[in-house]
Amino acid sequence: MELEEVFSSKSRMKILKLIYQLGSLNVSDVARRLKLNYASTSGHLKILESEGILKEHTYGRVRMYRFNEGSAKAKAVVALIEAWEKP
Repeated sequence: MELEEVFSSKSRMKILKLIYQLGSLNVSDVARRLKLNYASTSGHLKILESEGILKEHTYGRVRMYRFNEGSAKAKAVVALIEAWEKP
């Protein structure tokens, strides 16, 4: 997937910012906090995971997502968020 496709979605950008702020969240928490439906949230998370930006950990039936610390893409996204959020 091209860079433009990953970052073209406002919802994906909100998801990245939320996970950056809170560390680790499951699909339901992300959907509820951002007022998105579960299916679209799950789809966005899968895209971000397939690009190596997020990492999924499964605990029973709960899928938790957080930034993939070993990924250069994830580090770049975190640096972008940090630079953008500085006053």
